[in-house]
Amino acid sequence: MPTIADKRRAFRNLHESGCFVVPNPWDVGSARYLQHLGFRALATTSAGAAFAMGLPDSDRLIPRDAMLAHVHALADACDVPLNVDFGSGYAREPADVAANVRLCTDAGVAGLSIEDATGDHAAPLRSLDHAVACVRAARRAIDAAGTDVVLTARAERFAARQDLDDVLRRLRAFADAGADCLFAPGLATREQIAAVVRALAPKPVNVLVGAPGFTVQELADLGVRRISVGSALARTAWAGFARAAREIADAGRFDGLAAAMPHAALDGFFRDDLARRGA
Repeated sequence: MPTIADKRRAFRNLHESGCFVVPNPWDVGSARYLQHLGFRALATTSAGAAFAMGLPDSDRLIPRDAMLAHVHALADACDVPLNVDFGSGYAREPADVAANVRLCTDAGVAGLSIEDATGDHAAPLRSLDHAVACVRAARRAIDAAGTDVVLTARAERFAARQDLDDVLRRLRAFADAGADCLFAPGLATREQIAAVVRALAPKPVNVLVGAPGFTVQELADLGVRRISVGSALARTAWAGFARAAREIADAGRFDGLAAAMPHAALDGFFRDDLARRGA
């Protein structure tokens, strides 16, 4: 079994060259299944975790300790590196972000991301100076812990306001503050992605794919180093569940259950997985 140090080293090495997909499980079962498919790293999804807890996607509403328990469970379940969507750090002030980042690294993760969104509708983004201070605090916390955790910084403005110039300004500042990888959700065209990759080189860039449109090879050709899917896998599962449940509730029909994965297939997978772990 790989050690935490092995997983952290492997995750950092994945960012050195090429392009890899880091899909996002929302619970232990989905993590074990994705790992079985051969993905070399996995990442949490704050939205997927929140929906499973019956909450909206906001680190103002998800208790920090509940998210840390979720992170611990997935980190313990994964033989491959785990990256954590750690929201805005579950705190407002840089010192508190740093303390929470230390708690997250203590869970045995290989990477984590800090974003500049606040979850406050009146002021949805941290100011640039405040956001940079939080990234710098996260970097200090990781270094002080003596870990090799990969720090990703997320700029959320493009998803909200389509302001590429400001996103690039923020991402460059985050890189200077110590971020290892940069991420701007919402990039939708080849031109936008290429501009971000070019502006931040040689730092690796993560691109979020939440719907059909690109292939892995197309993104690799644009210079993207890491591809995540965010809450898309969780929402795909929710779509099948909601469709079948609504049909039962509204029409008294069970046709939607025909698409269910056979019990024997899932049960067999988890029995085999348990045996592989020697449990």
